[in-house]
Amino acid sequence: MGSAFVLSLVDIVNVVLTLLMYVIVARVVLSWIIRPNPYAAPNPVVQFLNAITDPLLRPLRRVVPRLGPLDISPMVAILILVFIRMFLVRAVHAAF
Repeated sequence: MGSAFVLSLVDIVNVVLTLLMYVIVARVVLSWIIRPNPYAAPNPVVQFLNAITDPLLRPLRRVVPRLGPLDISPMVAILILVFIRMFLVRAVHAAF
């Protein structure tokens, strides 16, 4: 019973990390499509994506330098999430 619970919990973490990666990609794509307009009302979809991803991207932006106009912190965040998924999820599945 205990191992099934742990495996289920790890599967949930895996799904959450995967969804977070998709949300980061959506934020990046929308940032290319929807340019911020100071005179327009804020877009609720963009606000939602920013609220979800800012806690992860904000600390990375302090550490990762910008490459001219490019912000590579989303790519670094996705790489970190992939490594967490690879090592955490696979290690737990291999242990049980």
